[in-house]
Amino acid sequence: MDATSAAPAPLLQGLWKYVRAGQEEILLSPYLPASCALLMHVLLCAPFLALDSLGSVCPRVRSWRIAAGSEPPPTPRQWLDCFCRILFRYVTVVLPASALFQRLRSPRLPELAPSCWQLFVEVLACVLLFDAFFFLWHYCIHRIPWLYRSIHEAHHRHRNPFALAAQDASSAELLSLLLLSLSCAWLLGCHPLSEVIFHLLNSWLAVEDHCGYNLPWASHRLFPFLGGAPHHQTHHKVKRFNYAPYFTHWDHLFGTYRPPALDPREGRECPAQ
Repeated sequence: MDATSAAPAPLLQGLWKYVRAGQEEILLSPYLPASCALLMHVLLCAPFLALDSLGSVCPRVRSWRIAAGSEPPPTPRQWLDCFCRILFRYVTVVLPASALFQRLRSPRLPELAPSCWQLFVEVLACVLLFDAFFFLWHYCIHRIPWLYRSIHEAHHRHRNPFALAAQDASSAELLSLLLLSLSCAWLLGCHPLSEVIFHLLNSWLAVEDHCGYNLPWASHRLFPFLGGAPHHQTHHKVKRFNYAPYFTHWDHLFGTYRPPALDPREGRECPAQ
């Protein structure tokens, strides 16, 4: 998309000028995307760690848990073990491999910020494209046994996932998803600021999908076309359904959609029939 097709909003231009000022070397570092992906993921998980901690003393918080009737929230030790696994895979595989991809990609920093309309269109296009690519990749992983065993099975150790577990996957899967998100912005020719907003939104939606809570203010309650945590938790329980990460239209089109069975009184999953 042409960054000069519309005048940048003064607020966005000021923000972009502030971000660029003396930071070109850092912003263009090939290690930045993977480092930020891990940092963003951990920070976005923090509110759900607090909810898991409050769940032992607050009945209202417990009632929001989708798996409230089947098992307790994850313990701090489970959170720590999960974090250590993710950190090890990032340091040993994801960080160096994604850095090589960034060197081949050779990103540039334009002087002008995007217009508000350009920012909106590019972020939306990235989310839709990532959702489509992820659906196809996820579908193939589940339908090809050796791919599932070698790449995706580690992620499905969590029958009732929690927020941090969104990235508790094999090194190959973590790398594939990071490269997939970077490639979406690259293919669409997004402005770097649009790409940053997309990665933030993408990280949040992934965390929310795995959080294990059907919160009253959750994204899927505000936007019914999103599946949310109930949709994805159904996938972790019944692996043949709900392959799309965020939206539900691909699962409807391919006949792989299964609605989550939620108890309307408590917002949690009903026992399987």
